Amino acid sequence: MGAAGRDFHNFNLCFRDNPDYECVAFTAAQIPFIEKRAYPPALSGSLYPEGIPVYPEEHLARIIKEKKIDEAVFSYSDVSHDYVMHRASLVTALGADFVLLGAARTMLRSSRPVISVCAVRTGCGKSGVTRFAARELKKAGKKPVAIRHPMPYGELTLERVQRFASPDDMRRAGCTIEEMEEYEPLVTAGVTVWAGVDYEMILKEAEKEADIIIWDGGNNDMPFIKPDLEIVIADPLRPGHEIGYYPGEANLRRAACVVINKVNSARTDDIELVMTNINRLNPKAAVVQTNSIVTVGERMPLEGKKVLVIEDGPTLTHGGMDYGAGIIAARLLKAEPVDPAVYAVGTIKETLQRYPHLKNILPAVGYSKQQISELEETINRTPCDAVLVATPVDLSRLIRINRPAVRVSYEVEDIGKDGLAGIISEFIKRTK
Repeated sequence: MGAAGRDFHNFNLCFRDNPDYECVAFTAAQIPFIEKRAYPPALSGSLYPEGIPVYPEEHLARIIKEKKIDEAVFSYSDVSHDYVMHRASLVTALGADFVLLGAARTMLRSSRPVISVCAVRTGCGKSGVTRFAARELKKAGKKPVAIRHPMPYGELTLERVQRFASPDDMRRAGCTIEEMEEYEPLVTAGVTVWAGVDYEMILKEAEKEADIIIWDGGNNDMPFIKPDLEIVIADPLRPGHEIGYYPGEANLRRAACVVINKVNSARTDDIELVMTNINRLNPKAAVVQTNSIVTVGERMPLEGKKVLVIEDGPTLTHGGMDYGAGIIAARLLKAEPVDPAVYAVGTIKETLQRYPHLKNILPAVGYSKQQISELEETINRTPCDAVLVATPVDLSRLIRINRPAVRVSYEVEDIGKDGLAGIISEFIKRTK
């Protein structure tokens, strides 16, 4: 049971060449357009010469009954504990075992020092912390290479091992908006990114050019590679989520360092609640606090003007946030966000209907060429004076926006000289 990432990794490590098991299907959830395909023979191994079919998770009960399934392995992330137990109840009621694989069986070991950057929820600011860590390593004369949590939404055989060192690499690979949002900021900063499907092969290739590897986690999954320094980000704008989601709570319990990000936007009571939960679940963890600094690119006089705010897609959808850097920027500019819902078309309209908590905001979802085209049409149909593009990738390079577009970005800012930079500095000293 997966979402084109953790599921393939779990299969590769625990089941691909294991004659004690027969994997009869993958089911797909969370991400659109990834079902109704197959895990191909080139990846599934000699035990599966015809590959393994992928079905929508809506077919789970039927598959368990028809195939007489013994075990269903839950393999995706950023879901509530309540959600996981509903899935478990369905599976066990049908007579199968519900399986959660632990960290030991699903982490590769590297010959290089590894820093992992994960989170308790999507949208905590994990990407900013990854960039922060990369800068600190480069300042210390180290060459960091990032291995990114998988997003293989295209042809799986072609995406077995991917290396991104330039924008041209992303164009040639036909990356989705979601992929470019994660790869481009690191590539622009001079950090090579490896990703794909087969992480044993990916790790071997990345080790050839890295002094230190940064595992750039996705969703709120656990690392695929055993870390020597395990950094986990918590979000005080969603206090309590750090103990209410899977496997975010597992990340929190494992962390060597917990970063409470966005403290410049959070209430003191909420920061204290997050701190209380950290101390209760992982009292040995080092805890540091960081600000999330929103920057508006070309300043335009937008006070009182109507703006369309476009935010990072996954943060708003299964991440559950109802605003991000773009809304913060609109407040700074004293602009008025408009509601794109009535102007949305196709799958963009369906996305807004599926996530009714999204008001006066547009998630930058673009998992296919058709969806990117529908995103463009939605943007240009929405009446406004300007568009605030608060996505990590510059959307104006990918689609035609027929109104003035203003880039909005954010960076993590350390608080205190012994903060996150100090944690990374001490780690570098230990690796010499």
